[in-house]
Amino acid sequence: MATGFDRLAPHYRWMERVLAGSKLQHCRIAFLDTIPAPRRVLLLGEGNGRFLVELVRAHPRASFMCVDGSVRMLDCARAQLQACGLNGDAVQFIHADVLNWSPPAEQFDLIVSHFFLDCFRRDQLEKIVPVIGALATREARWLLADFREPPKGWMKWRARLILGLMYLFFRRVTRLPAGSLTPPDGLLMASGFVLRERRLFDWGLLHSDLWVKEGDFLTTDASG
Repeated sequence: MATGFDRLAPHYRWMERVLAGSKLQHCRIAFLDTIPAPRRVLLLGEGNGRFLVELVRAHPRASFMCVDGSVRMLDCARAQLQACGLNGDAVQFIHADVLNWSPPAEQFDLIVSHFFLDCFRRDQLEKIVPVIGALATREARWLLADFREPPKGWMKWRARLILGLMYLFFRRVTRLPAGSLTPPDGLLMASGFVLRERRLFDWGLLHSDLWVKEGDFLTTDASG
């Protein structure tokens, strides 16, 4: 998977702009202004660093650990910080396959996995999510933006078509493990997280979630 995303890294920014405009970034930053200031942040599969830049701007006193399986994506993230005039000293970049990564003993009060968990099969998610969940502090937040399939109607079929084409492309270009979307909700709940808020975008194709260790479930819809 890393080799494929290494090839894609130089082109990912313009591809996202052409194919999705600003929709994915809106999902990434949906809850950035609502979370309490984190002290220690774990970012999984951050990619080229678009969210990392906004997070460092918003919380310059935090420390960050950025784990990605692609060396070139990590290089892009570093370059993004530098281009935006941000200090990258508080960011630890780790090149690792999350399936084989040995996490540190420390804990994190913010976990971020934007457009990352959709890369894995169910059996892989069953390994990844509990390991990452165990790194969370008691009242940690988990920000998660990803694709989804609406339950019915034309939005369901639209999403199914888009997701089918997307997985076909990424499996061929990056050797992506997953061939279809596996919602991680049940695994997050089994790891002690509760969905505090979910916002839907692009006719239900995209969602942005705020998961917490404790809290009530609330859903808002920003589709359209």
